[in-house]
Amino acid sequence: MSQNTWFIIAIVIYMLVMLAIGYWSYRQTDEYDDYMLAGRGLNPFVAALSAGASDMSGWLLMGLPGALFVSGMGELWIAIGLLIGCWANWMWVAPRLRSYTEIAGNSLTLPSFIENRLHDSSRALRVLSSIVILVFFTFYVSSGMVSGGRYFEATFGGSYIDGMLIVAAVTVAYTFIGGFLAVSYTDAVQGMLMFAALLIVPVMAYFALADTSTLFTWATDKPYGPWPEGNPEFFSMIKGMSAIGVISALAWGLGYFGQPHIVVRFMALRTPGEAKTGRRIGIFWMLLCIIGATAVAVIGTSFFGQDPSIAVTDQENFETIFLDMGRILFHPLIAGLILTAVLAAIMSTISSQLLVTSSALVEDIYMIVVKKKPSSQVLINLSRTAVVAVAVIAGLMAMNPSDSILGLVAFAWAGFGAAFGPLLIFALYWRRLNTAGAITGLVAGAVVAFAWGQGWLNPALEGMGLGALTDLYEIVPGVIAATLGIVVVSLATRKPDEAILEEFDQATMLARAVEKNPDMSVEDMAEEIIDAPEAR
Repeated sequence: MSQNTWFIIAIVIYMLVMLAIGYWSYRQTDEYDDYMLAGRGLNPFVAALSAGASDMSGWLLMGLPGALFVSGMGELWIAIGLLIGCWANWMWVAPRLRSYTEIAGNSLTLPSFIENRLHDSSRALRVLSSIVILVFFTFYVSSGMVSGGRYFEATFGGSYIDGMLIVAAVTVAYTFIGGFLAVSYTDAVQGMLMFAALLIVPVMAYFALADTSTLFTWATDKPYGPWPEGNPEFFSMIKGMSAIGVISALAWGLGYFGQPHIVVRFMALRTPGEAKTGRRIGIFWMLLCIIGATAVAVIGTSFFGQDPSIAVTDQENFETIFLDMGRILFHPLIAGLILTAVLAAIMSTISSQLLVTSSALVEDIYMIVVKKKPSSQVLINLSRTAVVAVAVIAGLMAMNPSDSILGLVAFAWAGFGAAFGPLLIFALYWRRLNTAGAITGLVAGAVVAFAWGQGWLNPALEGMGLGALTDLYEIVPGVIAATLGIVVVSLATRKPDEAILEEFDQATMLARAVEKNPDMSVEDMAEEIIDAPEAR
């Protein structure tokens, strides 16, 4: 059989496994809460791997190895920032958010939690939050479909449209029938596949080297890839990096606090106490994956440099180095399974974003319009319809991909991080936060991040002699603007009502109680705290 035939067999096996998980999840889904949050029964292993897989996407398997191969270890600052941000998110947001959602009206989405937290009867905060999610995630889903089309185009030399439609159809199918449970478990499988591939490929490449003694000298002294005479600064994380560059790279970690498709996993945990286990699993997974991606780049310099008969397919950004290693080292069937790791990364992100976007449509917009809450089955069917509708719109946008779409996707991480990150932290930890401050922070973060990322503020910065700041990653000014807006406006306007303050105190008591008794049912503990005289 030809190489492509083996690749197709591997991908068909993978697709069937994803659909099987979707069908199993469908059999477990009876209520609306099950479809949206898996009935808050997600174990920490699945939560950690699904959060990691939906977060990392193709960047971990293609973008990071390619960037390190071309530019050297200076690109690791982004990975370090993300690792720190991931740890902080699991440490400070996960347990407190899981606890607070029990007190704040059993919230199922991030916008509904923010509204319930502040008792915003105007619904403005919920609607604004939902609009931010709808706009950016529609473009994000479209980008994933574009990636799927490009993947099939590059791997099989086939049609871009056919590849995009195949990826979209399978992803929509298991998201449609299985909801959050299907998305979480398929993401966990995809996370394990990514993990295994990133560890196996560099190890096998190392043993395939003709001369292993050059592993840490080839990149600096010998020709490889884009460096005809080697890169003497390959292993330096400082040389060639400006202070603005390092700050911008580390600032990627700030984005974690505001990513709706990540924090929703925290809301679905069985108990707040399991966030500690999830943190350990998630950080361990992420750390080893980053080490594997780094090893691909380092070993790749010798692997491709020593053998002139092989080369990286992508000679511009060298982002296919991981895929090319897999093709060269393994039997086509195994190589095909390794190639599916990239497909897994793409699909895991699409599915998570589809579900969050559909929840914004149904839970955060439709439920505001209707006066009487529909039955669980009606809500599930509406959510499934929303999944298809968003996928169709995103697919139409992906038919003719443009730079503007891809540019907005690059901005989305900063946009979500700046709009929701500071707001969520203040909502969980600051008693004085009010609705006016929350709305100001949400809008300021999104607007400043967008304007900065699009370069609209560059003339003003250059006119003030601050031209160097034009290279600053937009999440930094976005987070600063959001933080200032939240604090200044909250302090300048009326303090929250006593009912809001009392609820905040109950949530704080619950979070502390959970830390002391992590095995106790959070629902029972919440009832005890709410009913306790000192809570009232």
